[in-house]
Amino acid sequence: MKKFSFSLDKVLDYKIQVEDNLRSEHAGAVKAVMNKEEEIQGMEAAHQGYIKDMEAVKMHGCKIQELLVYESYLGKSLERIEEQKQVLEGLKHQEEIKRNQVIEAKKERTSIDKLKEKKLREYDALVQKDEEKFIEEFVSNRRHNMQKA
Repeated sequence: MKKFSFSLDKVLDYKIQVEDNLRSEHAGAVKAVMNKEEEIQGMEAAHQGYIKDMEAVKMHGCKIQELLVYESYLGKSLERIEEQKQVLEGLKHQEEIKRNQVIEAKKERTSIDKLKEKKLREYDALVQKDEEKFIEEFVSNRRHNMQKA
């Protein structure tokens, strides 16, 4: 009997390739989210540092212009932090989309894998049946030849 051949092997290979690519893209999206979170944490830490600096300057006495500069900087700093948080939300959304695409690709590949396993079991059963039939014929012919002799 000929070797097992699954008619959807090329499709399965393609689905595996698509899934691998999506996994890579998802990993990139996760990394982008983590990098942006670290960036925001750094910005918030810097913001807190400037607040402490401003408080220290206040304690030692300063001109109003200096305080206005600090307040202006702190206001802009908060705006930049909020902008980056919006960017982070967009990155998280993209990561979620990629995760869902990976899940769908895995489902598609798994369904084809299961079909391949089913076809292989059917093929193996057919091979076993053919082998049993061959053995029966061989034994039957052998008995028949022994009886003639």
